[in-house]
Amino acid sequence: MDIIAIHDFRVETQIGFHDWERRLPQIVQLDLELAIPGPYGAPRTDRIRDTIDYGAVVARVRESLASNHFILLERLSEHIADLLRNEFGAPWVRVSVSKIGVVNGVRRVSVTIERGVRT
Repeated sequence: MDIIAIHDFRVETQIGFHDWERRLPQIVQLDLELAIPGPYGAPRTDRIRDTIDYGAVVARVRESLASNHFILLERLSEHIADLLRNEFGAPWVRVSVSKIGVVNGVRRVSVTIERGVRT
């Protein structure tokens, strides 16, 4: 399986369980891994249509998180996984979403999910 990885992608979104968390948008950190569609071991070309455009992924995720609000990291992670699989055709994804500095003495808390089939 060939994978595209996007690390330390920071984006602003409305998220939080507590009222104080939902007053202002927060920065979340995303780590995304997407399996490239196509047969395992197939030779890679130099054509963008034969892969996943990671610039388009970043733009689309940023756009989606600007217009959607979430309570839990788990739901936010699921939303991103669905978007990557449905709109970009990734057969497998791993999505990690971290909230930074929301718990005293803890740098970040995160949720990681995998969806799809690893080949």
